Parts: sequence; structure tokens; C-alpha cells
Amino acid sequence: MKNITIKSLTAVALLASLFSCSDFLDQSSPSSLDGKNIFSTYEYAQGTIANIYQEFGEQNYRARAIWYGYNTDIEYYNSSDKADGKADLATYNAGVGNDQMNTSTGTDLWAKIYAAIERANLAIEGLREYADLTNANMKQLLGEALTLRALHYIDLINMWGDVPARLTSLNADNMYSGREDRDVIYKQLIIDLQEAQDLCAWPNEIDATQTVERVNKVFVKGLLARVCLQASGYAQRLDGENRLSTDPELSKTRLYPIALQACKDVMEQEGTYVALKSNFEDIFNNNGISGDVINAGSESLFEIGYSNNPARGRIMYTFGIKHTTADNMTTMLQGSQVGPTPTFFFDYSVKDLRRDITCCPFQWTKGVQTLQSFKSWSFGKLRYEWTNRMIPTGNDDGINRQYMRYADIVLMRAELENELNGASAAVPYLTKIRNRAFATSDRATEVTAYVAEAALSKEKMFQAIVDERAYEFAGELIRKADLIRWGMLKSKMDETKNKMKAIVSLTDYDSKHPYSQLSGHAYYKMSAYTWTRNGIETTEKDAKLNLYGLNYGEMDINPEGYTEFSDSKGEASTWIKDNALEDVIDYLYVRDPDKYQYWPIFNVNLNDNPNLSNYEWY
Repeated sequence: MKNITIKSLTAVALLASLFSCSDFLDQSSPSSLDGKNIFSTYEYAQGTIANIYQEFGEQNYRARAIWYGYNTDIEYYNSSDKADGKADLATYNAGVGNDQMNTSTGTDLWAKIYAAIERANLAIEGLREYADLTNANMKQLLGEALTLRALHYIDLINMWGDVPARLTSLNADNMYSGREDRDVIYKQLIIDLQEAQDLCAWPNEIDATQTVERVNKVFVKGLLARVCLQASGYAQRLDGENRLSTDPELSKTRLYPIALQACKDVMEQEGTYVALKSNFEDIFNNNGISGDVINAGSESLFEIGYSNNPARGRIMYTFGIKHTTADNMTTMLQGSQVGPTPTFFFDYSVKDLRRDITCCPFQWTKGVQTLQSFKSWSFGKLRYEWTNRMIPTGNDDGINRQYMRYADIVLMRAELENELNGASAAVPYLTKIRNRAFATSDRATEVTAYVAEAALSKEKMFQAIVDERAYEFAGELIRKADLIRWGMLKSKMDETKNKMKAIVSLTDYDSKHPYSQLSGHAYYKMSAYTWTRNGIETTEKDAKLNLYGLNYGEMDINPEGYTEFSDSKGEASTWIKDNALEDVIDYLYVRDPDKYQYWPIFNVNLNDNPNLSNYEWY
């Protein structure tokens, strides 16, 4: 984390004695370590919360948790065809012996998440027993602990489905728990988040909430809305069926009003405690996540914070645009491990300002942008040239993971209003997001007319929201959970496969995807590229690609002043070939994603707990 510190050497010593042992059985309870002194003193109690956050930075958390979230209809691990342990995690083909997840006992991802949950449990119990919960700062700490525990359980459920429910600190009764029906966990998380929203402070209301690396009230409410939508949505259950919960407490009728109120509460604070950035790029460039900007009160609601000295976290490493050689921007030769599916660029309106920020067909080599093959796209939301520091050689980059932003609240509200109050009630919120995505001159057709068409029915509005969440959040590890709760994971991935089959033959997929208006050729010419770091502008001569042939209707062959894309041999080559996406189509998923929505529990965890077992279809 970039800014959480323990303010007392005495606190550090106490916390080390409480939390440093990797074996939970050797941990003492707060009471036996003078829990009253720890949890009744703010500096010490805050240290117990810092220890929950600390687990985010552990190697097998920061390097493994990001593997959940792809492949989807719009996101793709660029080496999915290699059929190794990494690819298996992305292609719904992971086995219990996966070499990425079977790290040494206690250091694996499952263990690290449960370590964080145990630390949260200890903090919750200690604060409830000893803290003065009339004090705003102490209330904040309890709210943080409840929220962080909920966050970790949501991640566990997303990754593994039904998991052990440890909602008290470790004891003989829960040490070797088996799988618990996730509905039991969901109901407790909703209770916890409803409590936490009353405990936590608004952004910048107290010292602890001045940074998005700490939980605040708007994030708690956003997470509550997300949990309600997910708990009331579709998922693969213990019996293997994809269905809604049968628990009436988790019905849409029960949970949607709770989620809607949470979204309303946040939106009422726009301009005071939250804001929608006027420029989409500023969310990600050196004014935002790439620039290590962590001030609360804007669009970013919560980020998993990674140290940048020494660097921790692999966000730029995984999702940034790749640099194949050292240059003035970075010496880290990484990026583009995950990118958009090759057809996603063509899903956007040509006029959508988010398109060219999100989908980039190039990488950097010797300080120059180079056009890649049609199947090799990069996400452009994170770029080394947008950082305010030189990221050095290595695997960790210190860039935070943005866990939730305000646009998510707005689009969740659109979805909830549509379901509860009809399509017309969703219009202002879909409009709000699309207004930012288009220039003023384009809004009559791309916003007003588009939203009016969506408002003709509840079904059309829902589909527009499904699409909008793709355009807005691609590459942010949200889509997979969305598709699962909508019951659309496999169907949307199959839709993408069919789009890929159509585009390589330059055949229209439908009226919104007129692939016959592409020539299949891509051309480029170079121009100067100017970038800024810490207020200092640098211009790289002939470093920027200017492309022709990627927009519908750009059909000229050999346009004047442009050079045609060349293949690995340096020979001019058609960009969209009929066999260009064969391996992408084959490996978008290997096994049925609706049947294998979750990873298996891996051997390292099965061996540690005799009461754990995998679903019968593994």
C-alpha cells in the first residue's frame, strides 16, 4: 500500500507478535495478548486493519488473483493456445494439479485469502469487544474489517463457487470446514455490509478515508449493491445447475431494492464525495491509476494498493501495452499478457472515445509503436508512458488494481431501475455514461437516439446495459462475474466465436457488425508522439502509428502515404486473413464455461483439509 503506515514502533512490535506466524494454530487470540490494549487504542487497532490489507501484497495473491476474470466475450489471455498452467486457468481447463496454483502450503492464493479473512475475523472480534464504537475513527476500523472480509469472500466465491465459511476466528469447530452453500455466506455479507455502510466515513471525511487504498462509505455501498446483484443472479450451484437461488431472502424482489438504495445513496453525493471524470482517459493516465493518484473523492472508489518502492503487484505487467525493448518510457519488458478479443474493437461505435483507449493493435519496440497481427491486441487503459516514474526491469510494477469506480454505481443503478421501474427510469443513467463517451457533436445520434431506442422496452434496455458495461469496463476484471450473474457466460462467448468466424471471411455478422465494409488490409504512417512525465513533455520522432483500414468503410487499397502491415518476415501481408483466428476461436474456452465456471480446489488445499472436496464434475 502506498500510504498506510503504523505510527508507533510499539504498535509494530505488538502486531508482529500477533500476526507474523504463518501457522494459524500458533496465533494467539487478541484477549491473550492483552486485546484490550490493542483494540482500545486507535494506533494499535489501525495496525490490525493494516495487516488485513497487507495480504494483498503477498506474492501469490498479487500474481495469482488477477487470473480470475478472463477469458470472456471481450477479454482474452493472449497465450491461451499454449495449453500450459496459465492458459488452463483462463480457458476453463484448470485441473487440481495446476502448476500455477499448487505453490507451497500456506503461500498459495486460497491460503492467502483465508489468511486475510482470519485477520479480519480477529479484528472484528477485538473491536467489538474492546473498542469505543461511539468514536468515528474506531467505527471506521470495524467497518473496514467487515468490508474487507466481504471483499475476500466475494473473490473466493467468484473463483471457487461454494467455499468454507469462516466467519469467526479459527477454532476447533471451523478449522477444517468443508464447502458451505454460498447463499449462507451471501446473507451474512449483506448483513455485514449494511452494518459497515453506517460505520465507515465518506471519502475525505476523516484521515483514514483520504485515499482510495482505504475502504470508505461509497465503496461499501457500491460493494453492497454488487453483492446483491450477484447473490440474486444466476450461478452454477452445488448440483451443477445454472440457476437462481431458491432462498427467498436472496430473490431479486428482496435484494434489488437494497441495491438500488445503495446506488442512490452514492449518487446523491456526486460533487461532494464522488465524481465522474469528464475525460475517460483521465481515469487511467498520469492523472489517474497509471500516475499513482490515490486521492479519494473522484471516480475511483477503491483500489487494491500495491507498494511502488519496492514495487509490488502485476497490473501493468499483465494489462499494460507491451514494450519489447527498453526505451525512455520503461525498462520493464512486459505487458499485453491479456488483451481484448480481436472482434471487440469492432463492437464499438467508430465515434466512441473509449474505443482507442481500450483496444490497441500495437506494442512498442525500440521506442516506436509497431502494428501487431490481427489476433494480438492490447488493452490500452494502462500505459508505461502514463506513469510518473520509471518502472524498472522485473515482474512487479506498483500499479494499483482499481476494484470499483463510480461509473459502476451509475450503470448498476441503470440496471436496477430498469428491472424495478421500467426502461424509462434507466434512461438518465445510461445517458450519463454515454455522454462522456462521445463528443458533443455526436451525442444526438450516439446518445439521445441510441438511448431512446433502448428505452422502447425493458429487454432492449437490459441488452444496452449489457453492452455498455462491456464498452466501459473491458479489461477491469468485472465482465466474467457480470456474465455469470446474467446467465450469459457461454452464450456471449459463443457469440464472440461466431463474430470471429464472420470477420475473418469479411462477412457481415449483423447490421451492427458489417464486416464486409472492411478490406482486410491495414496500413500505417508514422508521426511524432508526445508524452508527459511529472510535467515534462518528451517528443519521440516518428513513433506514433496512424492507422487506416480498421474503421468500417475504409476500403481503399494502398492509400497514399501509408505502408501496409508486414508479417514476421517483413513482407507486406493481409492483416485479416481467413485463418488468422483459428487458435483464438479454439482456445477462447476449452471446456464448457457454464459447466466449469469455477476453478477446482487445488491439490495443495485438498491435502491440507480432509473435509474439502471438488464438485463431482471435476
